[in-house]
Amino acid sequence: MYQHRGPLDRFAAIADVHGNRWALEEVLADIDRRGIHRIVNLGDNLFGPLDPNGAAALLMKLDLPGVAGNQDCDLLEPDAMQQITPEQRKWLAGLPPRLQIDDVLLFHGTPRSDTEYLLETISREGVLLADTRDIQDRLGTGALPTLLLCGHTHIPRVVSFRDRLIVNPGSVGLQAYSEDVPFPHVMETGSPHARYAVLERSKDGWNVEQIQLRYDWDEAALDASANGRQDWAFRVSTGRVR
Repeated sequence: MYQHRGPLDRFAAIADVHGNRWALEEVLADIDRRGIHRIVNLGDNLFGPLDPNGAAALLMKLDLPGVAGNQDCDLLEPDAMQQITPEQRKWLAGLPPRLQIDDVLLFHGTPRSDTEYLLETISREGVLLADTRDIQDRLGTGALPTLLLCGHTHIPRVVSFRDRLIVNPGSVGLQAYSEDVPFPHVMETGSPHARYAVLERSKDGWNVEQIQLRYDWDEAALDASANGRQDWAFRVSTGRVR
């Protein structure tokens, strides 16, 4: 039984499910096996050619505290190519861009934008870990809590930033993608395993465990192929773009 109230002392963070019901089921089962009763969700829930309806059924039933991702917002556009049900639309529309629980701040990209990378800088040379000056600029000048959780890049990271900890749990459902802005680049984990993170408060600060799980990614890839997306099939089954 998941809890939605009380302090966030030990909890799981998920992000970027992208309609991958198979990966989500395995992640939820692993969270349950670990006896974890709090989960937060960092957005991008249904976008993609996998099983968005199956993923939606699980996530809407759980009603986890969470935020909207950029591609959650894309699905709400009138000209969205991917169709969602009125119930799914209402659920996605109700997700906030940011959410603070105790001393934990949730957002998808950065606190100011769901399309901006917080921990990576993109240049013509490729993808680099962002330096502290860029991270500070993206976080803004307002007061921030000690633990910041983001998603969007699909790359698991734990970054110490001054007196704060920034955690990206990686993607539950899609381990590689390509993007053209601001320069052409790819994000790849290099394996198809589902990702999420477990966070636990200690007297000295936060401990973070990044989890990688096997699941039936071949079945998910077959679904992507059946829906006409061979590119997604390859990415789901390999964790690479090409």
